[in-house]
Amino acid sequence: MINTIIVEDNTYIQNHFANMLSADERFNVLGCYRDALDGETACLRERADLVLMDVQTLHNHSGLASARRIREQCPRTKVIVVTSLIDPDILAEARRGGADSLWYKDHCDSDIMEVIELTLAGKNIFPDTSPAVEINEMLSTDISPRQIEILRRFVCGITYDEIAADLKLTKRGVRWNLDQIVEKGGFANKHELIAAVIESKLIVTTLK
Repeated sequence: MINTIIVEDNTYIQNHFANMLSADERFNVLGCYRDALDGETACLRERADLVLMDVQTLHNHSGLASARRIREQCPRTKVIVVTSLIDPDILAEARRGGADSLWYKDHCDSDIMEVIELTLAGKNIFPDTSPAVEINEMLSTDISPRQIEILRRFVCGITYDEIAADLKLTKRGVRWNLDQIVEKGGFANKHELIAAVIESKLIVTTLK
């Protein structure tokens, strides 16, 4: 039996995963949790074979942080990160050792069971890039990686001067890049831009 733990704060999706796995006689669902810390504790206690781990869980606890600790303490446990967040940092962190595989809830062409089976077979399944979504009049992929880093800091309330020093740019360069994103996306101002990138889950700043 493949002893499995599900961490998902959306109870509808949680039940979907639980029913899907319970219908397969190979899997034994040990428990379902809404908080990554609770799921982590259960996994370490039960020495689960597989964990399906949401990224943004109850109380904004980071599933990636829990996934990394699980993999460090239980190397035999396979952790598949399951998320709807398209923030490129999520994919990058998962690739850096935060997970064995990653599956996008709303954007993957592959079936979750296929990803589970390949991961259990020892493969690492990661998309090449995070999904492209519409943000007003542009696609998220129309924003360059450097502009994403500028935007991430701006959303966090960091000043132009601080962003420029951090990314080795001029203050004028920071302002120009932000103005370019506003113009490309057809936003009235930077406040509309901030609201849109947060709503689209392109920039995630609330994980604990």
